[in-house]
This record gives sequence, structure tokens and C-alpha cells, in this order.
Amino acid sequence: MKIISTNIGKPTEFIWNGKTETTGIFKKPVNEPIYLTKNDVLKDEVSNRLNHGGYYKACYIFSADHYPYWKALYPNLEWTWGMFGENLTVANFDEKKVYLGDIYKVGEAIVQVSQYREPCYKFGYKFGTQKILKQFIEYGYGGTYLSILEEGNVNVNDEFILIERPENSLSVYNLFQVVFSKNKDQDLLKIAAKSKAIPPKKRILLSNYIQ
Repeated sequence: MKIISTNIGKPTEFIWNGKTETTGIFKKPVNEPIYLTKNDVLKDEVSNRLNHGGYYKACYIFSADHYPYWKALYPNLEWTWGMFGENLTVANFDEKKVYLGDIYKVGEAIVQVSQYREPCYKFGYKFGTQKILKQFIEYGYGGTYLSILEEGNVNVNDEFILIERPENSLSVYNLFQVVFSKNKDQDLLKIAAKSKAIPPKKRILLSNYIQ
């Protein structure tokens, strides 16, 4: 896993249901290091602190490997790295081999794989259609948020070096499936509901599905 683009979003206004809103989802490559803090990425716009940013959503990463799939679906969009609102576009990021709670050294920072991405209407606005929300969930590869255990700069070509993996965990891919599938795998659900890498409210939400 290696960073191929560092991306920052500036405040962007748009009209939604007749009201002016602000978003930071329109991220662009900055071609320089970015600083990961405990609550966000320095100089990156976080418009809605209730649903974005914070310890469990300090940084969002997405795999470059999935770009060709989405480019084929939306060929008329202006494609750049950061298209999915990710701060870090990462090569060779296989969500079936990266696990919830994994701790990595990357650049100057130490990070932990945290919670799943829940696409919202702002994501749909960026792509020009709300149908992408369902497509994103059905595709099943949603990237992951990171918690920042030790702050620091990260840059293009920095590699994620695995430091620690929980003994009993599930992959980022399986976590996404458990959250959004109607028929939830009970064994994986129990693992996710106990993971301290996920915020307490989300753990309670997941535990409600345990039979």
C-alpha cells in the first residue's frame, strides 16, 4: 500500500433543496505533504463536524484500484485523484486484506483502520446523481477512515507499514458488507460490534442486529 496522491478540499458552496450548503468533498491533489491530526487533516475543509472529522474519521483513504470501474460508469466527469473525497489515494489497497483495527506506520504518522464510509447526498451531488449512493454500496469497496494515533506529515510514495493487527477482526471489505447487507453474517457482526476501532455509537448500532 502506497500513497499516490495527497488531496485537500476547499469550502465549496452548492444549492440543495433550495438552501445554500458548504462541503469539502471536492478534494484535489496538492502535490505536497499533508499533516494528519487527531481530528482531521490540516487545512482540509470539514463542513459538517457532526458527521465528518473527529477521532474515528480523521482521514479518509480510497483505493486507486477502483478508479477504472467508476470512470467507466461516469466517463463524462472531470476525473482527478480525490474524486471520492479521499485525503489519500492509495495504490495496492486491497480491502479484503486490510483489517478493522490494523495499525500502520505511514510517513511520520501512526494510524489505525477505523470505521466504514457511509455515502451521503453530497457525494451524489458531486457525481451529478443520487443513484451513485446505491451503486457505491452495491459495489462493496468503500475505502476506510483512519484514526490518527500519532500525528505527522504523509506524502506521495509513503508506504503503509503494518505494525499491529487485532487477533480477532474482519476485513474492511467484510465490514462494509456486514453494515449494508440485509442478511448480516452473525459471526462477523459480533466481531465488528466489539471492535474499539469503531465509535461506541456505531458499536451499539451494530449490536442491535445480533440475533
